[in-house]
Amino acid sequence: MNSTYKIVLGLITVVIIVAAVFAYISLANPGSPNPSTSPSATPTATASPSATPIQTSTPTTAPTSTPTATPAETTTPTPTQSSTTAPTAAPVQTSTPTATPTATPSPVATATPTPAPTATPTPTPAPTPTPFPYTTPGTSITVNGAGATFPLPFINATISQYQSQVIKNNLQINYQGVGSGAGINSLTAKTVDFAASDSPMSDSQRTAAPNVLHIPETIGAVTLAYNLPGIPSGLHLTGTVIANIFLGTITNWNDPAITALNPSTTLPNHAITTVHRSDGSGTTNIFTRYLCNISSTWNTQVGFGTAVQWPGSNSLGASGNAAVASTINQTQYAIGYVELTYALQNGIPTAQIQNPSNNWIAPSLASTIAAVSSGASQGLPTGDQSWYSVSLLSTSDPQAYPIVGFTYLLVYKELNLVPGMDQAKATQMVQFLWYITHDAQQLSPSLYYAKLPANVAQIDENSIRSITFNGQHLIS
Repeated sequence: MNSTYKIVLGLITVVIIVAAVFAYISLANPGSPNPSTSPSATPTATASPSATPIQTSTPTTAPTSTPTATPAETTTPTPTQSSTTAPTAAPVQTSTPTATPTATPSPVATATPTPAPTATPTPTPAPTPTPFPYTTPGTSITVNGAGATFPLPFINATISQYQSQVIKNNLQINYQGVGSGAGINSLTAKTVDFAASDSPMSDSQRTAAPNVLHIPETIGAVTLAYNLPGIPSGLHLTGTVIANIFLGTITNWNDPAITALNPSTTLPNHAITTVHRSDGSGTTNIFTRYLCNISSTWNTQVGFGTAVQWPGSNSLGASGNAAVASTINQTQYAIGYVELTYALQNGIPTAQIQNPSNNWIAPSLASTIAAVSSGASQGLPTGDQSWYSVSLLSTSDPQAYPIVGFTYLLVYKELNLVPGMDQAKATQMVQFLWYITHDAQQLSPSLYYAKLPANVAQIDENSIRSITFNGQHLIS
């Protein structure tokens, strides 16, 4: 019994001692977790450092809505962490839907309309080269012009289109192809409203008709058209040989000077008949200027101008480009000079001419444009200055045809000086001048004339804007 009592007492003593030890340990380390709750305390200690990244990521990037799950999982008994996590989750959820609608439509809405309005208006201004609307006169008006036959196909085509498509009522424009010389004379006498000439006015002509503007309206080539049976194309001629043919020093087609240029062609032993203009002609002016530049003999013996004394005994004269073309066509072994359009319309062969680059160049729209590009790019006068020294002959482009020239519309700067002119007629005159130098240029290529270069069109614009009636400008 005593032994049993002693055993029980010993066990109680041991329990008391162990309890005392644990109590002492607890008092000695108050921050240590209670061993009974250590499994729950471990995640609490892990969640405590996790709270810092959640608070940092919230202001840095809105898309960190994923950490919202962390506070849900971190339902720790610590009240401070719970209250901090709750407001953090709210902005994350709010910023997520806000960013989505803003980011998604922004690029779509901006990218889609931007190219559409930019691409569509770009070509729109091209078909509208005029800065003012054409107006139809309230009463019947007639405008009369006369002069060069060189641009006659172009002028007639322009008048036809203008009266059928632009001013359809109350306007009649008449143009007579009587030659540049006759046109200048008519303008000087004020019997026409405007003139046309392939030859710019000389100083004496400008003195006789002061206040006249030169308005280039197109550019063309003067060809050497020929009629040689059995030789429909391919004839080669140099400027020197051409000069000698028209001087009468080369009289036969099989002359050594010609055969040397055409070794593969059998030329006939037949006399050459030359055909020239019998009227005052701007085409003659262009052609004879070219011969003066090439041949010192021609320069001293004949010279240049709208009319010259033609040397040689076997020569025919005809009035106007059309008549010269017809004469060549009807005369075998003939050669003459005509504007390119007339040669093509009549199916007459034209010679290839050697240019300053020693290239054989056939007259064509392309070779005419090449001459214009290299010869009319700069240094041109204004409309009220002299154009007498302006030349597109033998320009530097290797592909340029060597006999090319401007043709001009001539009009008084002060239209009230023209008898029978009134404000309404003056307005119609100016509108037509604008049309032929702008809208009508689209007709040029089909008629084998070169379009006016931009710098020439600008000179024309300034000239047309300067035209007045009783001191009043007719367009702004």
